[in-house]
Amino acid sequence: MTMPGTNTGPYRVGADIGGTFTDLVLSGPDGIVTTAKVLSTPDEYGRGIISGLNQMLDTSGVPAQEISGIVHGTTVVTNALLENQGARTALITTHGFRDVLELRRLRVPQLYNLAHRPPRPIVDRRLRYEITERIAADGTVIEPLDVAALRRIADELAMMQVGSVAVCLLHSYKNPVHERAAAEIIRERLPDVYLSLSVDVLPEIREYERTSTTVVNAFVGPIVKNYLTALRRSLDGVGVPAPLLIMQSSGGVMSASLAAEKPAHMVESGPAAGVIAAQVMGGRSRLTRLIAFDMGGTTAKASLIEDAEVSRTTEYEVGASMNHATPFVTGTGHALKLPMIDIAEVGSGGGSIATVDRSGSLKVGPRSAGSVPGPACYGRGGSAPTVTDANVVLGYINPGQLAGGNLTLRPELAEDVLNEHVARPLGLSVHQAAYGIHTVVNASMIRAIKSVSTNRGRDPRDFALFAFGGNGAVHAAAIAQEMGIRQVIVPPRTGVLSAVGLLEAGIEHHFVQTFIHATAAVPLDRLDAAFAALEQRAMRAMGRESTAQPGEERLQYLADVRYIGQAHEITVPFARRPTLHEHVAALEEDFAREHERTYGHRSPDVPTEFFNLRVIASVEEPRAPVLSQVPQIADPRGRRRAYFGPALGLLPTPVVTRSAVGAERTSGPLIVEEQDATVVVPPGCSVSRDSYANLIIEIAG
Repeated sequence: MTMPGTNTGPYRVGADIGGTFTDLVLSGPDGIVTTAKVLSTPDEYGRGIISGLNQMLDTSGVPAQEISGIVHGTTVVTNALLENQGARTALITTHGFRDVLELRRLRVPQLYNLAHRPPRPIVDRRLRYEITERIAADGTVIEPLDVAALRRIADELAMMQVGSVAVCLLHSYKNPVHERAAAEIIRERLPDVYLSLSVDVLPEIREYERTSTTVVNAFVGPIVKNYLTALRRSLDGVGVPAPLLIMQSSGGVMSASLAAEKPAHMVESGPAAGVIAAQVMGGRSRLTRLIAFDMGGTTAKASLIEDAEVSRTTEYEVGASMNHATPFVTGTGHALKLPMIDIAEVGSGGGSIATVDRSGSLKVGPRSAGSVPGPACYGRGGSAPTVTDANVVLGYINPGQLAGGNLTLRPELAEDVLNEHVARPLGLSVHQAAYGIHTVVNASMIRAIKSVSTNRGRDPRDFALFAFGGNGAVHAAAIAQEMGIRQVIVPPRTGVLSAVGLLEAGIEHHFVQTFIHATAAVPLDRLDAAFAALEQRAMRAMGRESTAQPGEERLQYLADVRYIGQAHEITVPFARRPTLHEHVAALEEDFAREHERTYGHRSPDVPTEFFNLRVIASVEEPRAPVLSQVPQIADPRGRRRAYFGPALGLLPTPVVTRSAVGAERTSGPLIVEEQDATVVVPPGCSVSRDSYANLIIEIAG
């Protein structure tokens, strides 16, 4: 499928903004043409994209007008939430529900921590308004909407100069008449305000999650709208008026205009692209059981790919912490209940800062040096030791090769801060201190991997570790050794793989509707009507996608199912069969099988019920070409001393390029340098290269 628009050329661009670096990929009909890795520009994120884009166009000689599409993943939404830098937002809700955001689920992340304070709600209490109205759980109007009071609230909000309004009324997912009426009044009184209705954002039961998700959407809406408008203007300014698509947390993409309407779907868009790339590239190599491991400059992420399918969830907390029992400690962030790739994230990246506390314990992260000032070795004023500084001291990273040679490092600055802040306080040598940082950050990332594998009933030893990101391949082999994982896969273009993944994703929209009925007694006409309503919403959204042609859409049907009496449900595929008996039997077996796999048991004597129905509408984009060509850099042709722990110390380690690694295994220690990343093969391990240019590291038992 070609991407219609102003341009119809054969080239496409993937642009992924991270906390430290912005990665770009230019893809053409014969493969990846070139890539760029530039420092992110948090004061104006689009500036980094334009800088990298100009760099690629200059390097490749491709005319700007030959670019037919740009796919973008960004941290703008996540950063706005973490830094509380969104719009001044008001909430209008049903009388009696003003404090839902404050009460949350009454959970605490640490059972005995009586001093725990949850994050401050996005909307201040004085901007949370109650309105008299009531709709019953079956959709019946019990009490009409107080229109006069709503007009007074709207006038007050106008005087308070709010930028966004979120509307979340009780049971509006069953009957949206009051929310729609409220929207008309607000638009009449506040024509320039950004408006989010829960019936549009999340027409699904559970009041706190629905309110929080709607508020998040309103809070970041103006920020995203302004950002995308400015980026569009900048792209036009450099002669690239191609369609702009935005990555979603679900692994699909959408147009920039739709992204401005539902920006909450952009949370974790960059990491989602990396998982999609791992899924597609692993599938090409017939690798169907993978743990996608992405370590960048600020965070590290892990996600499970099982039977060639990515793991998905509908529950997430922005800004949440990690623990050993669950991927996110509930109650520590802002709740979102949207379709997402199941990704566990920890504050462990190349820029993560190492400290020694008063008890003499070494800690790494989550505080990060970011791109400004960056690690000390960047020579940009950073004064705290980071993971990158430690890896430079250990000899893993070539000081003259970071970011394709665009950034020259200063090892002496790394040694200075390590000595001052870690080595001397702990009575260690600088290499021991650096290795300590390396080990501690690995332990943190192991927690993330366990949270998507062991904590989900999966044994990580049954999977291969698929490592990417600017720092992933530096740490992957050591992590695999610790966890008993036998194989590490390092794809080509590993340092910019999330940007490659953007070009692998297709247009996708998810729709949900609460539908609570016992599976064995559900009226099929009501079930069909509910799915038909979801289909209509899906097709309307696809009709607004300028890059989707009529008839190309593919619809998937799913159902959230649970045992009657359970508080949470499992999403399973729903195949619409001709008779009720066939439908119930297939659905219940799929649910029971997944329940047993996840929780270790099934309950055949307990009846099941529908909870939500879901429809996914998608259109596949043309796949990015196979990355079998290895980007060439100057062959290091040498050795350098690298430190592999107290038992082995400093070892003379050969340094080669990926193209120098052949099909026959080469034993470690070995360092493979690339334009956008470094691969460390520890002693006792071996590495080879397959036909797709993947590096296969076999881990010593």
